[in-house]
Amino acid sequence: MSQHAQSQHAHSLTGSAAARWRELLQSRAIPPEIRAAAPQDPSRHDPARFIPPATPENTPSRRVALALLGLDGGTVLDVGCGAGAAGLALVPMVSHLTGVDHADDMLRAFEKACTERGVAHRSVSGPWPQVAPQAGVADVVVSHHVGYNTLDLAPFVTALGAAAGRGVVVELHAVHPGAWLDPLWVRFHGLHRPPPATVDDVLAVFAEVGIRPEAQRWSRPAAPRNPDAELDFSVRRLCLPAHRREEVAEAVAALGPRTRDLVTISWSP
Repeated sequence: MSQHAQSQHAHSLTGSAAARWRELLQSRAIPPEIRAAAPQDPSRHDPARFIPPATPENTPSRRVALALLGLDGGTVLDVGCGAGAAGLALVPMVSHLTGVDHADDMLRAFEKACTERGVAHRSVSGPWPQVAPQAGVADVVVSHHVGYNTLDLAPFVTALGAAAGRGVVVELHAVHPGAWLDPLWVRFHGLHRPPPATVDDVLAVFAEVGIRPEAQRWSRPAAPRNPDAELDFSVRRLCLPAHRREEVAEAVAALGPRTRDLVTISWSP
């Protein structure tokens, strides 16, 4: 997309920060004709990509959440828990962990990881914030890498705060996590993607609903815990058949080393 086209796109996004956010995400939806021809559902996530490591990385998000739990620990609610990496990174300071996810296969992986670690837990199936009443409240609420999948961000973050006794910790990419694949959309489909949403757009929505959080920006190498599952996801996300897996691997390698630029957003209710 040319600079002029990008400018036109930006100016077309009008209204509130929440409306702008929704339009930014919708503009990057996979075109219907490409999605219709996809051999697999490009939005499906494999739980294997999210299995928590045995030893959690000591990230800013983990440190902020542990500080909120304090020396005596407390209960944690993990919204969009996946296989439980965000909440389980806080063991042993978690007295009880509740995981919320709309994908039942993720919740099964979450339950398995909690059981293996001896963590008291329960799971709640469904979209947030619709299932917030079933999830209840906790001392600390965490939500990692869910925001860019959330069209209605304002009620999402408002409900996170309402569920937290001590504070909320949200972790997000600084730029839409799918943006790194943009050169591959051009290579395999001739598709030029519109500009991605960024964490600045996220923070504008927060401000609009009266939340003034702390935001810590940080980076780490883009080294997936499960490279095979990550490559399979890239093939599926690009709406390509499995037999083109090696082509995708070569294209990814040609992009060179990447870093994950992340942001930890935290606030107390």
